[in-house]
Amino acid sequence: MPAVHTGQVVVEELPRNDSAHFIRFLARLERCVLADLTIHLVLDNGSSHTSEATRAWLKRHPRIVAHYTPKHASWLNQVEIYFSLLARAVLRHGDFASRTDLLDKVTDFAIVHNETACPFRWNYDGRPRQTEDDDAVAAKEPCHAR
Repeated sequence: MPAVHTGQVVVEELPRNDSAHFIRFLARLERCVLADLTIHLVLDNGSSHTSEATRAWLKRHPRIVAHYTPKHASWLNQVEIYFSLLARAVLRHGDFASRTDLLDKVTDFAIVHNETACPFRWNYDGRPRQTEDDDAVAAKEPCHAR
């Protein structure tokens, strides 16, 4: 889970993606972060994040504030950006001798990432991205053709 303010990542193996394991992770996160800080989580709408058990736990721990991304807006979620980096660097062409080997390589990647981590910066202005060629072609087209 990336920290928005630092860009660093906390890695923990969760045997299952359910609310019980997610709540255990949240409890660990709460213990690891200085008590005088508020923890803001940016979460997708996965079932482990939105379950009644998770919402009840979050209600009992008010210093942890959940912010849910809109549906179909994974590009807003820094975890998705980090997973993309992880997939390209480790997973896509990886060769893993065992589950433990996979977990070790994922953890090693996170450790190296954290040495130079910085927050991700978005610069989307609402317009589709264009290449220089697209701009040149568009400038030559008559206005009614756009």
